[in-house]
Amino acid sequence: MLLFQLPEDVLFHILSYLDFRSLGRLSQACRAMCRFVNRDTVWRKIAKALLNTGITGNGTDIYPHIPLKDRVKIALNWREGSCKRAALLKWKTKLLPWLQLEGNVLFLAQDATIGAYHVHKDSGRLQRCPFQIYSGHSGDVCRFVLTDSYLISGGSDGKILVQSRTRNMLMMLSGHNQEVNCLDSKDVLIISGSRDRTARIWTLNSSFPRDTIPMYDRVWSVTISPSLSSFVTGTACCENFSPLRIWDVERLQCVCSLGSEFRRGAGVLDMVFESPFQLLTCGYDTFIRLWDLRLNPRKCVLEWEEPHDSALYCMQTDGSHMIASGSSYYGVVRLWDKRQTECLQILSVAGSNCLAL
Repeated sequence: MLLFQLPEDVLFHILSYLDFRSLGRLSQACRAMCRFVNRDTVWRKIAKALLNTGITGNGTDIYPHIPLKDRVKIALNWREGSCKRAALLKWKTKLLPWLQLEGNVLFLAQDATIGAYHVHKDSGRLQRCPFQIYSGHSGDVCRFVLTDSYLISGGSDGKILVQSRTRNMLMMLSGHNQEVNCLDSKDVLIISGSRDRTARIWTLNSSFPRDTIPMYDRVWSVTISPSLSSFVTGTACCENFSPLRIWDVERLQCVCSLGSEFRRGAGVLDMVFESPFQLLTCGYDTFIRLWDLRLNPRKCVLEWEEPHDSALYCMQTDGSHMIASGSSYYGVVRLWDKRQTECLQILSVAGSNCLAL
């Protein structure tokens, strides 16, 4: 009996003991084996152990339309640093823009505008000119977020602009009297934080804030919980309280503070929820921290230190094992595997205060 004539469940069990190199060689044996080995089921175990394959920690496949074998190839290139480097877009102004990638469209903030650029599917290059420009701020755009229907931006002019992505509609939210450093939006809820030492809660139904929370410190970052019942604020840590606090959206009360040993000035510059209970934060104290909100709030469960002692301005995660962090001072992007303590890969760029994955 030939190998490919075995029952499928037996063959799957045998192939589960092979590594990616052996599977690749086996697929070259004959057409029948090639068709069998190329099945996603064969590569799933290997993919789950690698970075950026789209297989989350709970086994969910977030890119089912891309063959898993191809994603394993890409993940191995991530791990080994094998990549083609090219400057996708250049501009003369010395700015560190905020950006976000959504599908094949890159949204890029420069000065007071946000441009939307098509990313060519085959070459990976950006369209030379934006196909759409979002404007309206009288100062630089500090931060923006995308929802299914809107682009919401905060600027140094203290204004928040809500712009429709499908029709000509703009709504201005006025309330902050200094630059809007951060904002987040989910469903109809918008949370903003400002240098004016307040966090404000807005809805898409009104141009005035629903509630205002005095923070007594500059607010650098905010994020809304996936459950929509709470949000987290990160402040400059210039006062005698923790820079990380969780707030109840309805009661407007501080539910708890995270951490207990932050140095003065160790402001939290970026944060992201990986699940309703897991929160990643980074900032001036050079650490990326993972918090489990079901456990002791005074201590993080994992942390990774930037080895060059530089502030971490931003980070992104694939929702599984991979974290990318950006440092403006040294112009370095680092890739981290959450299962390791040291960084996996270093990419040098001109400066990084924003990342898109």
